[in-house]
Amino acid sequence: MQQILQSTADVLQLGGPVLVILMVLSIIALAIILLKLYQFANLAVGKRKFIPNVLAQYRAGRSEDALHILRRQASPVARVLQVAIEGQQRRDLNEHILREEVDRVAVDHLEQMRSYLRGLEVIAALSPLLGLLGTVLGMIDAFQQLEEAGDRVNASILSGGIWEALLTTAAGLAIAIPVLAVLNWLERIIQRTAHAMESAATQVFTVAVNQEPWTHGIGHLQSARQELAE
Repeated sequence: MQQILQSTADVLQLGGPVLVILMVLSIIALAIILLKLYQFANLAVGKRKFIPNVLAQYRAGRSEDALHILRRQASPVARVLQVAIEGQQRRDLNEHILREEVDRVAVDHLEQMRSYLRGLEVIAALSPLLGLLGTVLGMIDAFQQLEEAGDRVNASILSGGIWEALLTTAAGLAIAIPVLAVLNWLERIIQRTAHAMESAATQVFTVAVNQEPWTHGIGHLQSARQELAE
């Protein structure tokens, strides 16, 4: 353990203050990622198997059974569906107002899911730039040492300085690449959740359309064709 700490201290000393900043940013990024994973796990954002069952119960006129299923779910999709179904049960509530309330609840949940993602965006954008800054500063220092050496120029002075300078660029890219990948993955989860919210809520409001079987429509078409033929 002591050797690991000593090696880390040596690397930070070689990279200078820029590498220390990058190390702090990596710790912050890791904390945000773990926090979001914990949040998404608690919200069960990937669980959507209950949606068809809830909609089937609602279309069959068993709204209380549908609400009973929703109340046992932690998913934000369940909360949006619950608001929509409970609102539909209130005959005194204007449908336009209900749609606005459903939209508000959905936006609130999505905003909660997007919390701290801006921090990951900033870290993913700043890390390569900070790494490049550290490299430029390191190159300046290496050429200063080369100038101070005068006639006693040694190739190891320049190569060692360049190696130390490039260390910050490598660190910046090593932080930015995984952070950007995880950020896009989390945003995709949020997009899929938003789509599930919109699709499920729309089916609650269009239940009359969804209840009409296709065979009924086909029967009407066949009758119309027979009348035209006659």
